Amino acid sequence: MADSRLQLVAQRIRSFPDFPTPGVLFRDISPLLKDPNSFRAAISLLASHLKTTHGGKIDYIAGKWRVRGEGGLACGPGPRRRVADLEIQRDALEPGQKVVVVDDLLATGGTMHAACELLGQLRAEVLECLSVVELTSLKGREKLGGVPFFSLLQYE
Repeated sequence: MADSRLQLVAQRIRSFPDFPTPGVLFRDISPLLKDPNSFRAAISLLASHLKTTHGGKIDYIAGKWRVRGEGGLACGPGPRRRVADLEIQRDALEPGQKVVVVDDLLATGGTMHAACELLGQLRAEVLECLSVVELTSLKGREKLGGVPFFSLLQYE
């Protein structure tokens, strides 16, 4: 990690052993979100990637940081609240708009895949999916099919 911004982000990822089941090491970005310098570094790194990859050709950023569909694990240990399943307003986008999906973590890829599917139903063009953390052993990027994927940090 040559980039000091990436080091700052990595230092704020908290691990919970044996959650949600024994043997699993849960990665939590809550400390990153609470620290303005780390959060700014993560946003800067993601923005730099998007600028390099897509220039100014993005119409919409679809983000789901820390909010999940029912049963999602990203909230981490502790009590939760649920308001609704994953959804989007039908008129949120115009057909053909170029969209990037951003999430805090890619695990199995179910949530990100669902977001891409919803955006596709609106006839948006999903250019890429991004996350701060990727759990590579769960092979979530495979669920995204042909949609390009980028993550700042990768953990087994």
